[in-house]
Amino acid sequence: MPPRMLLCCLALALSGVAQTAPAGTAAFERIKLEAGAKLFDADCRRCHGTEATDKSYGPVLDGIIGRKSGSAPGYAYSSALSEAGIVWTEPALVAWMADNQGLIPGTKMRHVGITDPVEAEFILTYLRSVQPK
Repeated sequence: MPPRMLLCCLALALSGVAQTAPAGTAAFERIKLEAGAKLFDADCRRCHGTEATDKSYGPVLDGIIGRKSGSAPGYAYSSALSEAGIVWTEPALVAWMADNQGLIPGTKMRHVGITDPVEAEFILTYLRSVQPK
């Protein structure tokens, strides 16, 4: 079984634990966060950092949830993204991960789509963890 599928299956199997007690919920959230960090590292980190001090090809993603598209300081966005006028809500990020060119044609970003909703949710869990406190 590919590691990505194993990671998702493990988290889904443990989701039953989350429904039995508050401690189980915390354990499942920790598993989602760890899985999300691994998926982010595999799919996103080659171009994106998660801390303002990270040097990366693409914009840094700390604080991405709730941020206006094309607005992170220090990154030269395409006009398509700068002028899109959307706010990165969680549903917008899921749509972006699945098909960024379909959501905002003409952006510079190129990647293989993340269409599995479980993977997208795990990556969102990780991105929530790098929001400013």
